[in-house]
This record gives sequence, structure tokens and C-alpha cells, in this order.
Amino acid sequence: MKTAFLFLAIAGLCVAGDTLYWSQSDYSDFQKGVRDHLSIRSDGRLSLAPKTTEVYDSSTSYLWALARDSKGNLYTAGGPGASLFRIAAGGGKPEKVAQFDALEIHAIAIDAKDRVYAATSPDGRIYRIEAGGKSTLFYDPKQKYIWSLLCDAAGNLYIATGDQGEIHKVSPDGKGEVFFKSDETHIRSIALDHDGNLIAGTEPGGLVIRISPKGEGFVLYQMAKREVTALAIGPKNEIYAAAVGIKSAPRAIVMPTLPTPITAPPAPAGAPATALTISPAVTATPAASASAVAPATIPGGSDVFLIPSQESPSKVWSGAQDVVYALALDLSGRLLIGAGNKGAVYRIEEHSLYETLVTFPVGQVTDLLTEKDGTLYAATGNVGKVYRVGPGLESEGTIESDVFDSGGFSRWGRLQAEAELNGGQIALTARSGNLDRPQKNWSAWSAPITSLDGGRIAVPAARFLQWKATLTPGAGNKSPWLDSVDAAYLRQNVPPKIEQVEITPYNYRFPAPSTPLTLSSAATLTLPAMGAKLPSPHPSTEANTYPALTFQKGALGARWTSSDENGDSLIYIVEIRGLKEQNWKLLRDKIHEKYYSFDSTAFPDGDYRIRITASDAPSNIAEDALTVSEESATFTIDNTPPSITNLRVSGGVVRWHAADVLSTIYKAEYSLDGGEWVIVDPDGKLSDSKALDYTLTLRALSSGEHTVAVRVSDENDNTAVDKTVLR
Repeated sequence: MKTAFLFLAIAGLCVAGDTLYWSQSDYSDFQKGVRDHLSIRSDGRLSLAPKTTEVYDSSTSYLWALARDSKGNLYTAGGPGASLFRIAAGGGKPEKVAQFDALEIHAIAIDAKDRVYAATSPDGRIYRIEAGGKSTLFYDPKQKYIWSLLCDAAGNLYIATGDQGEIHKVSPDGKGEVFFKSDETHIRSIALDHDGNLIAGTEPGGLVIRISPKGEGFVLYQMAKREVTALAIGPKNEIYAAAVGIKSAPRAIVMPTLPTPITAPPAPAGAPATALTISPAVTATPAASASAVAPATIPGGSDVFLIPSQESPSKVWSGAQDVVYALALDLSGRLLIGAGNKGAVYRIEEHSLYETLVTFPVGQVTDLLTEKDGTLYAATGNVGKVYRVGPGLESEGTIESDVFDSGGFSRWGRLQAEAELNGGQIALTARSGNLDRPQKNWSAWSAPITSLDGGRIAVPAARFLQWKATLTPGAGNKSPWLDSVDAAYLRQNVPPKIEQVEITPYNYRFPAPSTPLTLSSAATLTLPAMGAKLPSPHPSTEANTYPALTFQKGALGARWTSSDENGDSLIYIVEIRGLKEQNWKLLRDKIHEKYYSFDSTAFPDGDYRIRITASDAPSNIAEDALTVSEESATFTIDNTPPSITNLRVSGGVVRWHAADVLSTIYKAEYSLDGGEWVIVDPDGKLSDSKALDYTLTLRALSSGEHTVAVRVSDENDNTAVDKTVLR
């Protein structure tokens, strides 16, 4: 349908009364609209989003981590306030189970005995929380930051740290050691592959390192970005790695950045937190309410790479404005990406295709947790909440388009969609107005159109239009797909404009007007680069450009500027009339250029005006075509040379009088004995009159006879010559 619309419009470029189409069909088009409960794929397909429910609002600024125990209880933690929260299985009431004397909890892990480990930062420590809620200091790695935790099948706890770039391994009895020491500042993320190897992502080198159970490291890949923020392991032991930031940029750990340093002393294990002073003089209390945290602004955006076990790494996703915080895999093995600063979860469908699966009303998606039934849990920042996504679809989703400006008062016609219903339904409706934003002074929404063939929308004629699409699923909770929406419209014709008419210099002419091209030879289209937006099939008004003039005695012409609000093609009529005449005389009609020259010697000397009439007839049917006329300033046709009188010589002084009926005397010259012409100033020096006197004194003449020729020209380059003889 989209292709048919395009070529239908192109074929009618110069057909009277063009019907135009506003078409929205790609990702950028739909991104401008307001979507509710809809996912959008990178190729521009819209579908119902997974059902999304807010599970918990922590009243903190951000939550960093999610984990689930064997009983189905969900744990989350963040800051400020370093609180650990539990959301009971089966929809039980969320509760705070622990709070520590620190700014935040950045990572949590749960072992096979359902013991929860929480890592505080800065001045990182590991606390263990038993099933009954008792918490104790479990391990102190003596590191500033703890970025990630995980437990292996044997109950060992692995701790990713900074500023020394170490991974610590702690046995279930709390005995720990440095398991791996890197040359990097931070180990930012860790994961276990299916062979028991630890996979680590670093900062600032952007390294992805495989570490054997013996603690032997091997760099699998060096990312082009600075900081590997998240890792995920696929079913074939493939590694997904997300990295952010430009390596040449100053060091910046994403998150929103943590304040430092904390000046309060460490609290005893399990002791309740007290108010902490954060330099400079900012306090965070256990009961801190959610407040705005500045989003991470990382130059360079984010990349996500696939690192197969036996193949070359490849980029699967890139976001120029996104900061990736979390990776996970859904039940089908598709990669999920949690990012900021638009609160989005992306899903990779295949290497060249991704979907904005869900967009939450928050700043960042900081962690993702998938369940065996297909449920996805997301922790967020700005503000700190937990959302449940899926496994089913929303029962309804809508998109309100951005506002379309037709450029003028328009009649609106058929509204239709290109879609796959899959047993569901897509209902289209629209509204119109003459303000550039929808509000109470617009029309009401029109009756819904549910047929894929579309229908005529009953909205008032107006300049602006907005459409809305409502998607509902079919049997089996299967979503329809919406690919494009097209709205037909017809602009009310408005007359063209002629802004200015200018007479060109005398004795110069434009080239002769060209023969108009036929439709078959004129209707061509140059495609842009692949992926770029196709050009509008409706042409804009021709540019005000002009060719060079060439010399031709007696030639005179005019040029003009014009425009047409509808973008119609224009043709012109050029007419001339003497100031004392009543009727306009045709010089030329059906001119497509914005210039015209003619032979002025065919007209008597005198004062004239030229009139230009523009018509938009080439783009409209006869009864709708409109015209406008504009006259030039008065100009003079003067093809008669000046007269030279009273030419005389006395005592080596030559005098004469020059006069012209219509034009100012422009220049006078003399030639002695056939020599070069030399300019002579008039008496008084100024050539500013139709009648001037000249005096020429000849000095150092040899004896004998001499011939003096004088030449006078008016401003239209009409020239008279006379001579006298000296003896």
C-alpha cells in the first residue's frame, strides 16, 4: 500500500486537483506519537505490549538489583538509604527487611539456602540476611565499590569490586580471598557461563574476560566503549555484553553517579542506620523519599555485542542516546536490554531488528529478572520501582500520532491502515483543528474506522490533523500488527503570490523561454540513500533563480519572484502598457520561467509598465485555478540617441551642447585625429541631466589641421557622433 501511494502521487505530479497523503510508517514517525501499552519495532511495526503492572514503589530514588529465592519471594534494593525490600510470593505485601549504614545497596544475590547477600556502597561491605530477617556482616573486601554479586552451585559468593579491579571469592562460611586481580580500575559486571567459568566486564578498558574456575583470565573481547555495564549468557554459552561511554572521555561510572565520600563511621553488623552526612553537607536518611537523581549522561551511547564461543563477536544493538544497565534473556532466548534515560526495555528479534518492548514512566531500567513462566521483572531508577511485565499482552493499546500540518486549510478524506489483524482489531479515528496543538478548541474524535480498507473521516476542514489507533487482541491473545497509517487530504486552493517585478538592464536579454516538458518526461524521482526518508511526491514552488543575460542592442526584460502556498506549478503572462495608454498589450503567455526579454525597438520611445500575471492552472482544474497580477515600476523605452548641437572651436577650446528627450546623458568622449576616445566631464562635472554643456581645451597641438570628433551616449547606450576641424 505504501509503495502504491507513493507512485500514484508521483504519477500525478502535475495533475489538476492532486489528492495528497500524510503517511506515517517508520520508527521515527511512531516515536513522535504518544503510545500507551504498545511496543514498537525498529522497522516501524506496532503491536500490543506485554501486560505491565507496577508491583512496588519503594519511595526511594533508585533500585539497583533484583533476585528471587526458591519460595518465589522477590528481593530488591537501592538507595539512598541502603534498604533491602522483600515482595512476598503470590502478591503479598512488600516490606523492608533490612537497612544498613551506607548510601545504597548496589547488588544482591541469593544462595541455595535462600540466604540473601547485600552489597553496600561506597566503602563496600557484604551483609548476609537469613530467612528470618537477621542480618550480619558477612565479608569486607576492603574495596571502595561493590558492583555485582553472584552465587555458584556450591554456595560460593563472587564479588566484583572497584577501585582495585578485583573479584573476591567467599565460601559459605565467610572465608574469602582475591580470586582474580585485573589491571582495570573496576570489575563492573560478572556472570557464570554453563561451563563454570566466570565472565567479567571491566572499566575503563571495556574488556570482557573469561576466568576459569582456577582463577586464570583470558580476554575474549575488547569493546570500543569504556565500561562493560551488563552481561548475559545465552543457551549456547554465547555471551552478550553491554558497554557504554567513549574511552577518551573522562572516567565516569554510570548509574546515576554516586556521591562521595560518606563520612559516618561504619555501623555494627545488623545495626539500624543513622543519618549520614554526604560531602558536601547533603544528608540521606533511612526514610528518604524518592527525589530526582540526575540521569547519567554518557557521551557515545551504548553498544551490545554478541560474543559466540567459537565465532567472531558482532554488534547486535546500538543506542546513541541510551545507557544500558541490564541484560537478560526471555524464554525464547531473545535478548532483553534495560536502559535509560527513557525507561525502556528493548528486545532483540534478530541482528538487524529490535523492539522497544516496554517504556516505563521512569528514568532508568536498572535490572531485569526473568521467570520460567515468561514473566519479566524490572527494577527502575528515577524513581525506584519494581514492574512485572507479561507473560500475557495488554487488553488494549493506543497511539496518538503527532500533529500534521497540511500547510493550509484542507478537506480530509480517507483514513486507512496497513496492518495484519491476526484475529484482532485496529480502530482508527481522527480529529482536526486550526491550532498547532490539540486542545478543547479542536473537533471531537471522529467515529472509529475498523475496516482495513479504511473510510472517510468525518472531521471539519482545517489545517491540522491528528489520528489515533486502538489495537485489541484476537483469539489466543494474539496481537495485531500496525505498519502504517495514511490520511488523504486536499488543500483548499489559494492564489499564488508575486512578490516583486524588476526591469532588467537595457540592451541585455535572457535566453528564450524553454518548451514546457510533457508529464512523461518531467515526472522523474531521484531516490535518497538507503534508509533515508523518501522525498515528498508533491513539488514545492519552483526556486527563484535566473540565467545569465547576454548583450543585445535594444533588448529589455523583466524578472520576478513568486510563490504558491499550495506548492502548485505556475505559468505566467507578460503584458506591457504605455503610461498614457488604456489597454495592456500581450508580450508572451504560458511562460514557465520567472523572466522574459523582448525587443524594445518595436515600441515608440516613452514611459511604460510591465504586468506579470501568475496562474496555478497547471495544478488545478479550470474552475479552481486562481491568478494574481503585479505591475513593475515605470521604466523608459528610449532607442533615440541624444542630439549634439553648437559644436564649435575657438583658440584651441572646443564646446558643444548635448541633449536627450527621455534619458539622462550618461557619457561624453572625444577623439583627436582618429585616436583613442577620451572621456570628457560636462561643465559642472556631474552627468545628471538630459541636457549638458561640454568644454574641451586642447593643449600642445602641432601646427596644421586637426579633426576633433565628439561622442555622446545616454543611459540606454544610444550614441550620437559629430566632428569639427581645427586649422
